[in-house]
Amino acid sequence: MGKAKRKLEASSTAAWVGWIPRALEFLERHRRLVAIALVVFASLRIVSTYTVFNHTFDEPAHIACGMEWLDHGVYQLEAQHPPLARVAAALGPYLLGIRFQGAHAKVAGAMWYEGVAILERGNYDVTLAAARLGILPFFWIACWVVYAWGKRWAGTRVALAALFLFSFLPVVLAHAGLATTDMALTAFLGAAFFTGLVWLEQPTLRNALIFGAATGLMTLSKFSGLVYFPAAAVLALAWYFASERPAFRSVLGAIRRRAPSFGIAVLVGALLIWAGYRFSLGHVSFTSIRLPAPELYKGIQEVRVHNAEGHNSYLLGTVSQTGSWAFFPVAFVVKTPVAFLLLLFAAIWMIFDSPGPLRRAWLPLAFSLGIFLVAQFSRINIGLRHILPIYLGFSLLAAAALIRGIEKHAQSLWVTASLAAILLWFAGTSVLAHPDYLPYFNFLAGSHPENILIDSDLDWGQDVKRLGKRLRELGATQVAFDKYIMGNPEREFGFPRFYRINPESPLVGWNAVGVTVWKLTHMEKWPDRYLPTERVGKSMLLWYFPPPASSQ
Repeated sequence: MGKAKRKLEASSTAAWVGWIPRALEFLERHRRLVAIALVVFASLRIVSTYTVFNHTFDEPAHIACGMEWLDHGVYQLEAQHPPLARVAAALGPYLLGIRFQGAHAKVAGAMWYEGVAILERGNYDVTLAAARLGILPFFWIACWVVYAWGKRWAGTRVALAALFLFSFLPVVLAHAGLATTDMALTAFLGAAFFTGLVWLEQPTLRNALIFGAATGLMTLSKFSGLVYFPAAAVLALAWYFASERPAFRSVLGAIRRRAPSFGIAVLVGALLIWAGYRFSLGHVSFTSIRLPAPELYKGIQEVRVHNAEGHNSYLLGTVSQTGSWAFFPVAFVVKTPVAFLLLLFAAIWMIFDSPGPLRRAWLPLAFSLGIFLVAQFSRINIGLRHILPIYLGFSLLAAAALIRGIEKHAQSLWVTASLAAILLWFAGTSVLAHPDYLPYFNFLAGSHPENILIDSDLDWGQDVKRLGKRLRELGATQVAFDKYIMGNPEREFGFPRFYRINPESPLVGWNAVGVTVWKLTHMEKWPDRYLPTERVGKSMLLWYFPPPASSQ
């Protein structure tokens, strides 16, 4: 009887593990179809959020600057961010027939007022969706980078696994669905690094042109790429010299062979950047000579000043103007699905424990760590989105750990079952987060993530529309509310009559506070003294205070 039982168990185990090689073979045979299906599924998830949330704090400003570029042919509202993603965000409203409104040209914060005026010009939901749709191609490019890099580095299996992981990450889905600059940087910083690796291996004219174009588009996406890219490249080169120990003469020879095509890449990138600024010429602060794209130099200087001055930020209950070295590590740990973290840590352990099978894993690790290390010196700590490109390299590493674990332990029921459970956990976490990808936190953050992070990690003003709907359901005739975003809540979101909230004490009736306003301004901490009646969405707290008994 015992022998028969053991035989049955062995047969069951063989049946369980036997499907693994068949599944991997199926994925390889249908790799293009699977890759397209993953991107389409993620895109549908992203698009379905467009009309759930109202505009976030930064979106109107980006749309306005892009519309100025399209409609007036200039780029003057603000130079701190380059134009690529902004023009992409404004293109949809522009094609709908909406133009630059120009009603607030001399008002402080003009780009925010202008952006809201653009959104309110036509059908608000349609215009906002059209603006957000302009960012979706950057998500597709980022997905291509993950897949192409994974396939070239470790084969089709790792490429598909990495694409699956990347396209299911809540933080990636969140910022792929907003009319901002972070997904554009993610796409083209990754593209610049990957195409640079390809060019180093094969320094052909074609590869130089592609590398130059990618770096130019990276610069036009966000200026942080100008420090992230060199940091990642230096780390990767340091690993190469430390591990390969090439002869000095061979290094000089390699440099000489690549110098001509590198010059072409630089020229292509420079011309593309100039084209992004509409081939403008003008004076800059450090010389009297007219230079191409003066807005570029002005923008870089504005970023430097902004970083030197710092930005009002929040971490673990503390408000700071200069940020904290712990901001990005904490944000990464609490806003990344734990299943993904487990795979990532397994990959890093395998690199150090057994570098042979993951020899070139240092490249995606150097890419992500370079970004992470540079961010530690930033005094602008307002969101994990500022280091969003790290998930390109980390997705590749996590996928390598997953596939290596499957291939190496294919006959182990315990290992394969554990890996399957991690994958299901990760996928389930992502699906259950829908549509609230922006305020997603893992269970390590507890039930009150606002005690850890706020702003674009939790409350970027995205739930005002939901608040309006809830107030209508409650039959509220008025509400005390401190607007975190610009616009007309009464007209666009069906608000009742609203008053500016009292920061010292709540008013009689309904009071609504976004957690960012609460934590950054403290509001005399009255929200700490009263339990909210309910939470609207993930970021809005709603209280009802009845009138005194004597007045009833």
